[in-house]
Amino acid sequence: MDRLRPRHRQRQRAAFSGFTKPEIKKMEKFLMKSRELLLSKEFCKKMARNFSSSAGRAGKPIIKWTEVQSWFLARLQESASKVPSLTDTSKTESRISETCPLDDGPQIPQILKVVSKVGEKIPDLSGLEFEARSSKDGAWYDVDTFLTQRHLGSGEPEVLVRFVGFGADEDEWVNVKKAVRHRSIPFQHSECNKVMVGDLVLCLQEKRDQLIYYDVHVNGVERKTHDIRGCRCIFLIRYDHDGSEERVRLRRLFYIRGQEI
Repeated sequence: MDRLRPRHRQRQRAAFSGFTKPEIKKMEKFLMKSRELLLSKEFCKKMARNFSSSAGRAGKPIIKWTEVQSWFLARLQESASKVPSLTDTSKTESRISETCPLDDGPQIPQILKVVSKVGEKIPDLSGLEFEARSSKDGAWYDVDTFLTQRHLGSGEPEVLVRFVGFGADEDEWVNVKKAVRHRSIPFQHSECNKVMVGDLVLCLQEKRDQLIYYDVHVNGVERKTHDIRGCRCIFLIRYDHDGSEERVRLRRLFYIRGQEI
């Protein structure tokens, strides 16, 4: 693969806070547009150029397209943060179980619980969100659709995944047990005390102007007093895919739900 694939995932909050009120008001008008448009590089570049060349930005720093993208990511996170109630979730899982009885082991996630035949198209999984790890770069991407499934000679189940924001040419077969899980969610400022040394979490890494998400282990924590900006703690993390280390803030870390699905 000759390039890293950008993955548009919601961030806990925007990293840039220098937008003027008119700029924010203009961006808010676009929030009803499609997610793909709002997070596209071309759209964000165009909006950044318009802001930077406006009279209202005279004497202020120019706007980078990644700052526009981060603002939209943060707002999308806010709108998507409404988690269904336990009652609603139970009803959804109940309907799935009634429609397609379980005949796989407890470690097989929901995506295979709703498939009755090898090669059969997987039904709509509205209300359930997953992420899958690409074998091409070891990063995690949001799943748009599970197209079909198969079993290898060893009995290991695989699913053909289409990632959010990508076409059929980027579809990929992934191992269900090792490379599919429920979508991770960002830690809130008040949850920094939950991150402990040795924990496995997901970390946002900016690479070549792209947002890439990798599994990391926490090697150390520097606890600091919070201020008006929120959590100021520093986390020493080690990337699982290449062993490199980095010091990051909490806003770049995500809680992995259902690590053993």
